[in-house]
Amino acid sequence: MTDVPSILLRLDWPSVIDILLVSIIFYGLLTIIQGTQAVQLLRGLMIIVIITVLVTSVFQLTAFNWLIRNSLPALLVAIPVVFQPELRRLLERLGRSTGGFLYVRPQETVRVIETVSRACSQLAVSRHGALIVLERETGLQDIIETGVRLNAEVSEELLLTLFYPNTALHDGAVIIRQDRAVAAGCVLPLSTADGGERALGTRHRAALGVTESSDAIVAVVSEETGIISIAHSGRIIRRLDEKRLAKILDALYRAEFEASLPGWWQRLRRLAKR
Repeated sequence: MTDVPSILLRLDWPSVIDILLVSIIFYGLLTIIQGTQAVQLLRGLMIIVIITVLVTSVFQLTAFNWLIRNSLPALLVAIPVVFQPELRRLLERLGRSTGGFLYVRPQETVRVIETVSRACSQLAVSRHGALIVLERETGLQDIIETGVRLNAEVSEELLLTLFYPNTALHDGAVIIRQDRAVAAGCVLPLSTADGGERALGTRHRAALGVTESSDAIVAVVSEETGIISIAHSGRIIRRLDEKRLAKILDALYRAEFEASLPGWWQRLRRLAKR
């Protein structure tokens, strides 16, 4: 602790910039892997590193220390292989414009909710099965990569066409990010929960599965019964009509979006409404 003041006195602008760059890189990497399986892998790797450091510092184990020193090169090669999807996503984001980091306008969020509700109502009448996933804070990039990229504006016509029987993408899920349908035909993980959920069909179990591992909201239309359901946080609400679906989506999706805005932006919005 006595060295801290002397270290601070030696800090100059290049050192500060150096620390900021390293911090930004680590923050960017953590942001990229947020909401993916890489978080668990990174957590396990950190536990192993901490245990290894403690063991080597406390005990003088010659053979163990030799093994650790010779394993480091292999570990450096293994890290890019293990985190290959996340590294690819990072490079993709660096190549894109910064427009994806802007928040969607509230009126666009309302439009998405109304569009999804009307589309589900029409799909229910026609008995056309559907899976519509609304992405929120947890990234669903791993799931998006299992489908076909769209990056299209959300519309009733688009959703009705995608879930029309016998079309190429009707069996998968549509992922909506902000106000865009980013992918269709996506494969969702099935729920592993025991109980009444196991008696549900594949679509409903897939809806529950993705909400068990993320904060996404999923609208489901049963092909057999035409019943509209909504899944969230590993739970499902069934037998909804268009108005109830829109109301629940508004409470979960739009409210969560507005809560995620920065505090200064929320204050500006409140002042603008006065």
